[in-house]
Amino acid sequence: MQDPAAQARHFLELHHSERPLLLPNPWDLGSAKLLASLGFKALATTSGGFAAALGRADGGVSREQAIAHARTVTEASGLPVNGDFENGFGDQPAAVAETIELALAAGIAGCSVEDWSGSEIYEHELAVQRVAAAAEVAHGGPVPLVLTARAENHIRGRDDLADTIARLQAYQEAGADVLYAPGIRSMGDIRAVLSAIEKPLNVLAMPGVPTVGELAEAGVSRVSVGGAFAYAAYAALVQAATELRDQGTYGYFESVKAGAAATRAAFTAADAQRTA
Repeated sequence: MQDPAAQARHFLELHHSERPLLLPNPWDLGSAKLLASLGFKALATTSGGFAAALGRADGGVSREQAIAHARTVTEASGLPVNGDFENGFGDQPAAVAETIELALAAGIAGCSVEDWSGSEIYEHELAVQRVAAAAEVAHGGPVPLVLTARAENHIRGRDDLADTIARLQAYQEAGADVLYAPGIRSMGDIRAVLSAIEKPLNVLAMPGVPTVGELAEAGVSRVSVGGAFAYAAYAALVQAATELRDQGTYGYFESVKAGAAATRAAFTAADAQRTA
């Protein structure tokens, strides 16, 4: 694995050199190797996708499992990886700081911390304290970690753009390197956020969001997909299995050859690079 300090610095530089940085979210080592083979420059884990790979619902993965998964994705892909660590695996700032310490020890380039407890949005002051505690650890040693602070309002049924902007501004002041408000969709809202902050902004790709080209023109620094690729893969599995069960036909084989060739090439290249 590349030197963690160099990898973290490179990851942060990508937020300023790419417009935008496309950050797909693998859910296991096979998808990580495949995405790396397609030329993406960085990856991010997905809590929901990884949980599904373990046969669990989103939120059903422990801190130790999430960190180990982000490390193995880093090793498998050779790319900088942003770990999806949900709320930092604890409500209090000290718990979030401990998660960042463990992520640094694992050699992970970056991670995200949400202001959603799993049942509610954290009160503003506590949310800021959590980001500040994470930033102090992320930037306090010789090896940095790129910290993304997430304002969860818009995917938690709370479409309060003013509060989202106020939170992102506060997280910026608390030391976050990247800001993220998953669920904002309109170009007007995205531009309003961009005009209010100075740090790079991540946008979640989803229906209703402008195209990557339009986001680039507006000044968005990063685009990620969350668990969408994982769920799309599982949807294809369900469709193929349902066809076999209900119709007894094999139409799904139309995509099998291309998929097998792509994965074979990706895995062979990754193994060759690892042993070189």
